Amino acid sequence: MTDAAALPGRPRGVVLSGPATTRAVNVLAPNASPMTLDGTNTWILAEPDSSLAVVVDPGPLHEAHLRNVVDTAERAGKRVALTLLTHGHPDHAEGAARFAELTGTEVRALDPALRLGDEGLGAGDVVTVGGLELRVVPTPGHTTDSLSFHLPADRAVLTGDTILGRGTTVVAHPDGRLGDYLDSLRRLRSLTVDDGVHTVLPGHGPVLEDAQGAVEYYLAHRAHRLAQVETAVENGYPTASEIVAHVYADVDRSLWPAAELSVRAQLDYLEEHGLI
Repeated sequence: MTDAAALPGRPRGVVLSGPATTRAVNVLAPNASPMTLDGTNTWILAEPDSSLAVVVDPGPLHEAHLRNVVDTAERAGKRVALTLLTHGHPDHAEGAARFAELTGTEVRALDPALRLGDEGLGAGDVVTVGGLELRVVPTPGHTTDSLSFHLPADRAVLTGDTILGRGTTVVAHPDGRLGDYLDSLRRLRSLTVDDGVHTVLPGHGPVLEDAQGAVEYYLAHRAHRLAQVETAVENGYPTASEIVAHVYADVDRSLWPAAELSVRAQLDYLEEHGLI
């Protein structure tokens, strides 16, 4: 059995609902699958002495889960005052409208189609609620609308699906683009180097204690996969599905459709850079 501390990013191990940092509490959604890992992490964020909270990614449209998020906040003496979305995939955002009904909150997101209220989210925005400060970090690549949220007081970053607590994420072609994703990883790396971020609060999987190690692993993994895809094309594998069967032969076949999205994004990247 591998020691979790020896794995990329130093994951904490078992994914549990409950406190993760001084200001962040996880409520794990009951939607586990090969793609969502243990389920969606719905994050409740608040200053310890504040009665107001922010919720990031209410998760799927699952009434018991949404009510559990509200109840968890209320048991801690908090009222949910704002809902934020890292991106629009259903496992993160489908429950947002219903959650807004339950809490009376606005929903802020990069994509206008996901917003409920007048305010969106964009690069450089700072969200403040009850003394809590969150800095919006654009991290497109997994999807065009992907955002991360820097929580300076806890030296943490909420990454949605840009960095997961276990394994690696999908560049969801055609919406997701590999060049954007690599730039986003470098942007997150700068948070670890320049801003002291050491904890990743991911959208799925366990909390990561070594944010810089996680980012470096993701960058190395992407470079390795890109080289494999380039070599596969050179060796006569002309289609994305054939490349997946060749390059991802050691990956669970149930994940091949998702892997094909990443391969298509990699092929686009190689073509754009004149490498194939």
